[in-house]
Amino acid sequence: MFLTLLLVTLSLSIAVSWTAARVFRKPLGEIYSRIIQDSISAAWQRYTLFATYVVGISGGVRVYELERYITPQNPEFGMLSLSGDRWILEIYRTLIASLQSIAWMYLLVFIVALIAYVIVRGFELKRGLTPHNPSAREPSEEKFD
Repeated sequence: MFLTLLLVTLSLSIAVSWTAARVFRKPLGEIYSRIIQDSISAAWQRYTLFATYVVGISGGVRVYELERYITPQNPEFGMLSLSGDRWILEIYRTLIASLQSIAWMYLLVFIVALIAYVIVRGFELKRGLTPHNPSAREPSEEKFD
């Protein structure tokens, strides 16, 4: 019964992580290509999607919490039994913990991305570049006839 619970929580965590990675794939690609503007932005996007899986699975599969079902907490009472109510509770905890872990990771990524965007945009404005005219030259490069 414990092994089944472990496999179910692992499967749910993988499914939640896959869904989150799929939902945020395009926005992450656009953000990284805007900030980095190099081929390395794709590598950063892949790393962030990999981190989504790691954070989601490790947040959803709480091994310490699952140990309660194989290790007696109190010798007088024995181990906890996996009733139907406990199954529902563990499934709910897995979903919420996975989503919460992924949400915190993406919050951190987007805060850092926002700061990077402000810095990049400030340098663009300083040089006179705009998103609509990225080929504009700096004033010092203009030729005077």
